[in-house]
Formats: sequence, structure tokens, C-alpha cells
Amino acid sequence: MNLNFGILGAAKIAPQGLIEPARELKGVTVWSVGARDKKRAQQFAETHEVPVVHPDYEAVIHDSDIQAVYIPLPISEHAEWAQRALDAGKHVLCEKSFALNAQEARGMRDAASRSGLVLMDAFHYRYHPLFAAAVAVIRSGEIGKVLRLKAEFRVKGPVPENDIRMIYALGGGVMMDIGCYPVSWARHLLGEEPEVVAARAVTGPDQVDLEMRAQLLFPSGAKAEVIGGMQASDRFKASIDVEGSNGSLSILNPLVPQFGHEMCVIAEGEKRVEKFTKRPSYSFQLEAFCRAVTEGEPIWTDADDAVSQMMVIDACYRQAGLSVRGD
Repeated sequence: MNLNFGILGAAKIAPQGLIEPARELKGVTVWSVGARDKKRAQQFAETHEVPVVHPDYEAVIHDSDIQAVYIPLPISEHAEWAQRALDAGKHVLCEKSFALNAQEARGMRDAASRSGLVLMDAFHYRYHPLFAAAVAVIRSGEIGKVLRLKAEFRVKGPVPENDIRMIYALGGGVMMDIGCYPVSWARHLLGEEPEVVAARAVTGPDQVDLEMRAQLLFPSGAKAEVIGGMQASDRFKASIDVEGSNGSLSILNPLVPQFGHEMCVIAEGEKRVEKFTKRPSYSFQLEAFCRAVTEGEPIWTDADDAVSQMMVIDACYRQAGLSVRGD
């Protein structure tokens, strides 16, 4: 495997999301970085030992020494730069949320289809053995038919007013940055696409949700509540609870299981608690991306999945009486 990456922007997530996992994989190198502020890019490159600094994003995507681009930019920038990178012949690993809305996501998917290149939505949790095991429990029927699911992710508040999550034009809102995970957890556990039957938001800045609660109905009849929160009173919480006709499944910290997690299954009156590797979820994600590029292996969070994900998020905003991002 020989794969060189370029990074668009000197984002805080980039070391955890790409640089550190790349050091684990033979033949994978973070080769270049570019940012709107070249001085910031230079400081980032020095800190993280990135060999090449480019003056802007355009120079990164046209760097002939790289084969893939990592996009940790504000969500409002994802569609433009993912499509430009794909058109320049680069595979793309794009941070979530994938785009401002489903329409943008479809444009990104079309660009990937035209190019024949890999475009991955960076929901890293999906590639960790913990979540694979949880999916296997559901699909096996061990807890029976899924009746209800609750998925919740909150971060410690308050979020600073100048944080991009608080700015509508940049794709701000808790559902875009936080609540998107519970939506994805529910969709991937049940393997179905839901209807959003109700949603309620607590807002801060105009059109920016600080909490979102949405009620989902799946084709199988399963009902789900997904919750995202970043209010001043919130504290970290990441959990999933599934009630089946023959038992239950609960997961503590499906988000970043490398920092501690637990899966509890109760079925037929028996209870078991399982734990899995603490190898970072980002490492499993990068391996999956690289295999997709070099071996053509399918990925769970491809562009089709990203479009479906954004359709649910758009519906949550509409049901909550808020504007779809980008409208």
C-alpha cells in the first residue's frame, strides 16, 4: 500500500482523524497541507511533521505527489472542495457532516461516480469492532425484533459563540456536528432508512440548534429517538439503548470506544458484557479507506450512504421548523 495524503486546512481534528492513524500504516503518508493562512499551515506542518506546505487548497488538490485528500474544513466548504479534489483525480476522505444538505451530497456523489474514485463520509465509529459486533447482534435476531431504539450524544457546554458549530452559514447546528452521530448509529444498526415523524429543537443563534430531539420510524416498524445536545448545561454522553422483542442491547460510548466502552446484551434471561480493542476507531477507518482505494473493497459510509444520511438530517430540520442548512 502506497498512499500519500494532502490535507485541506490546519484543523484540530486532523491529527486524530488522519495523521496519527497514518503513522500506523505502512506506505501511508501525510505528504502535504494547505490552508487559507499559510503561516498557520507552516506551523501545523512543523508540529505534525508534514513535509510539504502549499499556499492554498487549490495547490493541495493539484499536488502530483498525493493520491488522496482529507477534508476537515467547515461543512459549508465540503461540497466544493470534495468535488474539485475528485475532478483533480484525488480520492477523498471527507469529515462529517458530509455536506450542508442532501442536494449538495448528491452533487458530491455524482462527482465520485464520474471519477470512479473513492469518496468516504468519515463516520469513523462504523469501522470499529465494537460497532461491527453490535450490528451482528441486531442482524442475528438474538434480541428479537427491534421495537425501540434511543441514541444520544451530548458534548460539554457551553460552546463559544465564535465556534463554527454556532454559525448557520458554516453549517452550524447540533444536528450537523453532534446529532448526526445518533442518526447514523440508528440507521446502521437497523440497516434501514427512516421517516422523520417529529423533531423539536432548542435554538441559540438564529436557526442554530443547540439541542435536537427527533423521532424516527423505520420500515420494520421500529421506533427511534435520536438526541444531540451542546447546551450550556450539557455534559459528555454517548450511548445507544435498543429494546427488542426478546432482549436488549446497550452500548456505552460507540463514538470513540478507544477511550473506554462497553456493550451489554440481555437475551433469553442471560446477560453478557463485552469489551473490544482500544485501537482507535480512526485507525480502522483509515484502513478501510485505503483498502477501498488500493483493492476496491466496499465501504459502509460511501457517497450513497452519505446522501441517505443527509436526507434524514434535512428532514429533522424541516420537522423542527428550522431551515435546512444551505437554504
